Amino acid sequence: MSKADIGLVGLAVMGENLILNMESKGFTVACFNRTVSKVDNFIKGRAKDKNIIGCHSLEELVRNLKKPRKVMLMVKAGAAVDAFIEKILPHLDDGDIIIDGGNSHFPDTIRRTEYVQSKGKLYIGTGVSGGEEGALRGPSIMPGGSPKAWEHVKPIFQKIAAHTADGQPCCEWVGENGAGHFVKMVHNGIEYGDMQMICETYQMMKKGLGMTNEEMYEVFKEWNDAELDSYLIEITRDILGHKDEEGNSTVDLILDTAGQKGTGKWAAIAALDLGQPLTLIGEAVFARCLSALKEERVEASKILSGPNKTFEGDKEQMINDLRKALYASKIVSYAQGYQLMRAAAGQYNWNLNNGGIALMWRGGCIIRSVFLGKIKEAFDKNPNLVNLLLDPFFKNALEKAQTSWRRVVAEAVRMGIPMPAISAALAYYDGYRSVRLPANLLQAQRDYFGAHTYERIDKPRGEFFHTNWTGRGGQTAASTYTV
Repeated sequence: MSKADIGLVGLAVMGENLILNMESKGFTVACFNRTVSKVDNFIKGRAKDKNIIGCHSLEELVRNLKKPRKVMLMVKAGAAVDAFIEKILPHLDDGDIIIDGGNSHFPDTIRRTEYVQSKGKLYIGTGVSGGEEGALRGPSIMPGGSPKAWEHVKPIFQKIAAHTADGQPCCEWVGENGAGHFVKMVHNGIEYGDMQMICETYQMMKKGLGMTNEEMYEVFKEWNDAELDSYLIEITRDILGHKDEEGNSTVDLILDTAGQKGTGKWAAIAALDLGQPLTLIGEAVFARCLSALKEERVEASKILSGPNKTFEGDKEQMINDLRKALYASKIVSYAQGYQLMRAAAGQYNWNLNNGGIALMWRGGCIIRSVFLGKIKEAFDKNPNLVNLLLDPFFKNALEKAQTSWRRVVAEAVRMGIPMPAISAALAYYDGYRSVRLPANLLQAQRDYFGAHTYERIDKPRGEFFHTNWTGRGGQTAASTYTV
């Protein structure tokens, strides 16, 4: 067998499926796993009679690769990635490429890119989204790192990626060092937000409107044929329609405590570090944290009271309102995500292609939806668009949804049904469109107790003032800065 086009380390389900995807597209792949029995089982099983070379050591893997060698790591994020980099580097020549396809934290990718380049090699940190099925049939791929590496991996990545209806690959170069993993992190944050908003909509239907799973199945089925057409709406429909072998609705048997692997939390932390209002995604992360306090919540439910009201309005109208509120909140979620990427691009000197990112998310990934085509159009029309809410299409969509959005949040508050993400989206919208916020009082408070100074509306920006509020504080002010 001829030498392989690419090597892959890590034969968990994502690694295996990516290898089979590559091979099905005409590439020869070499593979290695730390537990070498997995290599043998794979070669004898799913990889049997395919152009896949099983290797029992990293040295053998590298020996079986065409130059420049391309080694892709599909191992657990963190220390394992660093360990494999150290093990692989001695076997590589200058110009060879290491690719990290796991969910690594972007600061680690920035550090690793610099380190690997200092050794004369090239590095790519790439987000891969779409789960097991996406890895096998075509994921969304978001590569960043050493720009010189892109020309060598582009033919493989763009061929194995998902493609839009008009044939465009859901894979394009994102930017230097950690840009690819940053964009994947934001993708996952938006995923957290989308899932939470769908769950809040489900809760309002189930608890507020008293709808059955069968009724909700029909609603989500209808929504998936309109502007909310997306992978997550589609699978929600399927989940609501699923019954176990005894005829019970499976979703009703699942304990209401959510897990998380950290990417949503990273997105929220990055937003705090960059001073960006990622409020919806932050609430989605905290909602998972609150759900995990199951035993505490059970006890609290016996002590704490709230409204016990039934829905008294037009049920069909409220279902329509929920659709519009979900759509409007989804727009805000993406607007906040793009705000965060814009801030990161400025901080880390990345030249992000915002329309291209939307295209990468059009297929293969968890947040894929028809909605993303409108985002690409918005940035194609105006590459310097500051906020998606200001694009005419999204502005008009929010105006049409606004009355329904407010009715949904008000009704949820009236009935005591928690809606943290959807209500946070509305609060952000109202805050962003406000000419004047109460931060003037906040700055006065800060100046009162800490002499932190303030700017004045009748003076140029950048001039700072301090008031001796008590008559005892003097005129000395603290230094002015924003973290």
